Amino acid sequence: MTSIDAPASLSRPTASSPTTGTDPSGTRTAHSGTGTGTGARTAPAGVDPAELHGPVLAWFDRHARDLPWRRPEAGAWGVMVSEFMLQQTPVVRVLPVYEQWLARWPRPADLAAEPPGEAVRAWGRLGYPRRALRLHAAAVAIRDRHRGDVPSDHGQLLALPGVGEYTAAAVASFAYGQRHPVLDTNVRRVLARAASGVQYPPNATTAAERRLARELLPDDEATAARWAAASMELGALVCTAKNEDCGRCPVADRCAWLLAGKPAHDGPPRRGQTYAGTDRQVRGRLLAVLRDSPGPVPQSALDAVWDEPVQRGRALDGLVSDGLVEPLDGGRYRLPLT
Repeated sequence: MTSIDAPASLSRPTASSPTTGTDPSGTRTAHSGTGTGTGARTAPAGVDPAELHGPVLAWFDRHARDLPWRRPEAGAWGVMVSEFMLQQTPVVRVLPVYEQWLARWPRPADLAAEPPGEAVRAWGRLGYPRRALRLHAAAVAIRDRHRGDVPSDHGQLLALPGVGEYTAAAVASFAYGQRHPVLDTNVRRVLARAASGVQYPPNATTAAERRLARELLPDDEATAARWAAASMELGALVCTAKNEDCGRCPVADRCAWLLAGKPAHDGPPRRGQTYAGTDRQVRGRLLAVLRDSPGPVPQSALDAVWDEPVQRGRALDGLVSDGLVEPLDGGRYRLPLT
């Protein structure tokens, strides 16, 4: 996950959440370790989980953003849609697309009844459009396997198309108030600084990070769900990748990284993202032509959006291979119908 900003859990209980305070990811690359239960835990050396929980949860009570997927009416489907959309995409870009999506497809069966190309069309310019196909496939599976209701069981969530460890844990936690470590980049960064004393987490999630997240997870399910949301929000708004605002941090006085003098990152270079001139940019332009057309488009319409023929052809071949574009006879193309 990259780190722009990430959603937190609902700031109020959902209809399907316990009334004791269940709460349910901007840009984010998502990772999650599994693990539920309330057995004895061994806290990391020098870290008292209780010293982190109280201040962060109190901060979240005061500063959680009012976002539509946090509201009770969003339900589990709204939470799932937000989780798909917010991966590697900032909240400000997701908001209008999310609201249009839920207005058009308020339940999984509504989306499942449409061709997958309509999901790609409605995805607009959120980027990484394969997420739209995966969300459509998940909606079909929810309709066919679960009578149209997003399952609450972590294993059943994980079995849905396009749902990995992070999304399964996030939906189970944020929509249903269950106890799971929910690890996106924002959470990983908060734990790396507050508990491990380093500026940034590793490029890829490690077993040690998953173990730390489990050890810091509150035992009570409702509190654990709220902690997942609160730590994510803290990373999104305060403990950011750049220009962190330690003066606003509720655990600044016990943050291992800050207490160590904020030592600079000394691990592998952090991966950056580029867009201009890449195949991703070409793919986006080709898809924009198809989204804007009510029917198939000729090759000439696609050729007009990018001058370099080799890169254009490679990008178009990739879209076809990914199932985002269907080639037709006569050199025409359309968004997928099946």
